[in-house]
Amino acid sequence: MIDLEKYNYELPDDRIARFPVQPRDSSKLLIYKDLTISEDAFFNVKNYLPKNTFLVFNNTKVIPARLFFQKTNGVIIEVFLLNPVEPSNIVSQVMETTDTCTWACMIGNKKRFKEKVTSIITPSLSGRAGEGLTAELVDSEKNYVQFSWNNTDLTFAEIVNYFGQIPLPPYLKRETEAKDYETYQTVYSEKDGAVAAPTAGLHFTEQVFNDLAQKQIKHDFVTLHVGAGTFQPIKVQNVVEHKMHCEQIVFSKSFIVNLLQNINFVIPVGTTSMRSLESLYWFGVKLLTGEDAFFIEKLFPYNQTETFTAEQSLQAILSFMDKNNLQQLIGETEIFIFPGYQFQICKAIITNFHQPDSTLILLVAALVGENWQKIYDYALQNNFRFLSYGDSSLLIP
Repeated sequence: MIDLEKYNYELPDDRIARFPVQPRDSSKLLIYKDLTISEDAFFNVKNYLPKNTFLVFNNTKVIPARLFFQKTNGVIIEVFLLNPVEPSNIVSQVMETTDTCTWACMIGNKKRFKEKVTSIITPSLSGRAGEGLTAELVDSEKNYVQFSWNNTDLTFAEIVNYFGQIPLPPYLKRETEAKDYETYQTVYSEKDGAVAAPTAGLHFTEQVFNDLAQKQIKHDFVTLHVGAGTFQPIKVQNVVEHKMHCEQIVFSKSFIVNLLQNINFVIPVGTTSMRSLESLYWFGVKLLTGEDAFFIEKLFPYNQTETFTAEQSLQAILSFMDKNNLQQLIGETEIFIFPGYQFQICKAIITNFHQPDSTLILLVAALVGENWQKIYDYALQNNFRFLSYGDSSLLIP
């Protein structure tokens, strides 16, 4: 039993950052190291990282996942993309389709969604008349929506970038503005597929990367397509009973080799990178114990009795990839990291300040223990800005 009430705190509305600071690396940085708390500007983060640090970033790219359609009678249907189901469940493949695809979605005004509807944006992408995007509810029980468009020169990624809106977190309580298309994206975003930004990375700039390189701090990238479930509140008193969302993760073989060579002090940038790395370890454990399905169930880590080192796990994954001639590994995870979890790869984290009663607070508490309360009290008392567009922290337990 893990009591949700122990991971609650009062977050005044005026402490939620509605907009980011400019430039993005001028945000505040809280440093928790050697059980003490201090602060600085984020652009000085290089000064607080151990020399052998290996940073891991999530290079997913937020797609404009909010789509609006209009019926012939003027009724508006809002469709929010969650995850693809046809022609594949692999996000990168579906984003490259050029005629039709089907996604599981959240639907606004669903009761009125009984026939094909057309996007309310009408200008042509190609200059040809009749350009448009249509949507059809093909499975009402599962909320599967099929999308089609009449220009096979355009990928679905290009289509949603034209017709969709960036989905800001609901707690920002404002509509998307033009500037959000830049500011709610990391400078290194690359792989289309997330519906929420890996916000710990929003503070990084090219100058910060240059500073890290001068200090010979290495880094690499994974891809975890952040789902809308990241905002799902915990509604059960015993947090272990919380239903975790599932997210798709992608690792290159070169990344795993790089990780193995720099395993001593790995710091993920953001909770999504941390979830990815820890899930990778547990996939290696599955391989070592006779399973080869890369799906990490919510409580899988807590039910294991055999112990393996990170090196053993990663070597098992490389052997699996060699045997199957794979250069890329695609898996899914619903890993739930809460107090009591034993970290296998991650030694620290760079992250923002998270909502009360959230899975992300539990993750922070799993890393730093009960001192999460001291960290958050300090942030509240010293004018730190909270949540997605807020300030940053470096937590080294």
